[in-house]
Amino acid sequence: MASLSLDNKTVLVTGALGTIGQALVSRYHDVGAKVVALDLPHGDPATIAGKARYLGCDLADLAATERAVRGLCDEVGGIDVLVNNAAHITNKPYEDYSVAEYEEALKINSSAAFVLTRICAEGMKAKRRGKIICLTSLTLNGQWEGFVPYVASKGAMFGLVKSFARELGKHGINVNGISPGAVLSDAEWKLFGDRREAYHQWILDHQCLKRRIEPDNIADLAIFLSSAQSDLITGQNISCDGGW
Repeated sequence: MASLSLDNKTVLVTGALGTIGQALVSRYHDVGAKVVALDLPHGDPATIAGKARYLGCDLADLAATERAVRGLCDEVGGIDVLVNNAAHITNKPYEDYSVAEYEEALKINSSAAFVLTRICAEGMKAKRRGKIICLTSLTLNGQWEGFVPYVASKGAMFGLVKSFARELGKHGINVNGISPGAVLSDAEWKLFGDRREAYHQWILDHQCLKRRIEPDNIADLAIFLSSAQSDLITGQNISCDGGW
């Protein structure tokens, strides 16, 4: 059986200081990867100390992102696994969103993934191998309100998965999506505040499995999609959502 080990593989995880991002960094570190954790320049990497190298970068600045990651790739000899995890999420009626807010969500949640994939794929093509994972979202099922920019951007991310899988497959590169369910996270507290208990119950009422998704559930699936065990899986959007 193929191994889940990623010894000496260089992995780039975006949104590394978020709840899912920290779980991803920890799990990649556990299986032997050399992890680069990308998050905002003013972020505090103390929560991932000893597990990853930190790269401060604002994904909303696409030109700066391209420069930073291209420099990183030149320095480390290319990225073996790219995890496009970073996301900007807000919740309010669609009428209250400005065009600027909509465009910011698209930049961070999908345009940055296009930029990073294009850069990292250069080294992967030279090696004739590589794994790219893009986090999409359960919200694409259409059962959620107040997330118009977020859902639109995650739909674009799903499009990137399908199109890049076709473009890069001939170079030995796998591209897949993970669609997390309602993961227990810090963002949940920020979004729902005193409505959180009602939200929690709504999730359990809709899921087939009556327990909440944990960040490690998403990280474990990412490890599988990064390993040799998934070498013939590409162009897929795999849900880890407890069943809806």
